[in-house]
Amino acid sequence: MMTDTPILHLDNVEKRYSRRIILFPKTTFYLKADFVFEEPGIVGVMGANGAGKTTLFEMIAGTTPPSSGTVYCMGDDIQNVKYRYRDRLAIHYHQSYQVRNIQWTKPEFLMKSCYYDYPTIHLFDEPQFNTQDGYIPFMLQFFRQLWMMRCLVFISVHPTEVFQLEIVEHLCHQYMFVHNGEVSHYDHWQTFTQDSHVRDYLGNTLPQYEAQQNK
Repeated sequence: MMTDTPILHLDNVEKRYSRRIILFPKTTFYLKADFVFEEPGIVGVMGANGAGKTTLFEMIAGTTPPSSGTVYCMGDDIQNVKYRYRDRLAIHYHQSYQVRNIQWTKPEFLMKSCYYDYPTIHLFDEPQFNTQDGYIPFMLQFFRQLWMMRCLVFISVHPTEVFQLEIVEHLCHQYMFVHNGEVSHYDHWQTFTQDSHVRDYLGNTLPQYEAQQNK
């Protein structure tokens, strides 16, 4: 891994979906992201349903192209990497852990190859932290093992229980929140949970968790 190259850089990335009403287009979805991750780590990602978490992951993994801006994975523009090699840079697992399909945009012979054998960026889209499943310890160990292998791991979660917040706080090193077309980045749990939008999103679950921690 090249230490002077960021693992992930979203450079003024925007995604828009629109539909035409008569002759005039109307934007139905908008998301903007601009951030850099220099080092390996585990990142917790939250946001309301439909806010754009999955779209963000799809752009990072190269399965959906941004409307503007560039996604650099290990220094490479992911949209300029051959389709069959993109999952050697970033791989997106959606809920049941199936890998997302890639949206083709141009002939593959115009793109470059990738010489990595194993993806550095792993994107987990709402893994199910359910106490009845019995495999939470296995999942947490797996995420930490990826980090120890110098990978950057994103975990999109939708916490509805206090124990799920406990998992996110103690598992993740950084946090992101997708809200109102923007992706906000936080280095610490305290800063993250002080954001008014985050507190509104988490509702009563966060005060319950904070009360439990203060006992």
